Amino acid sequence: MTYRPRTQSKKFLDGDCPSGVLAIYDNGGKTFDRYTVFYKPTETLENLRGWIGYRGMSEHPFSAQGFGIYSEMEAYEVARYRERVYRESCKWTDLPEDVQKAVRQDCES
Repeated sequence: MTYRPRTQSKKFLDGDCPSGVLAIYDNGGKTFDRYTVFYKPTETLENLRGWIGYRGMSEHPFSAQGFGIYSEMEAYEVARYRERVYRESCKWTDLPEDVQKAVRQDCES
């Protein structure tokens, strides 16, 4: 059995959002790592055991006082995460410029 993560609706991946973005979330400032962006896996995942990359960020991920770290979760963890925070979906065009820049850099590499 293979698993392909469901891409967020196009209404959230609007504007010039990179094609490698799977989903975008904004917790409204509840935590310092306010924004979470998941990336599409580069290969098909077997039985939810593959890894999906993401970046957790503050509003200014390049600042010395900011936060912007890349990590990975197993696909089943991403599915659970998305179920918990689906109300926090965020549009690409609503992201701060620095957050968009970090995502673009991730998608280029």
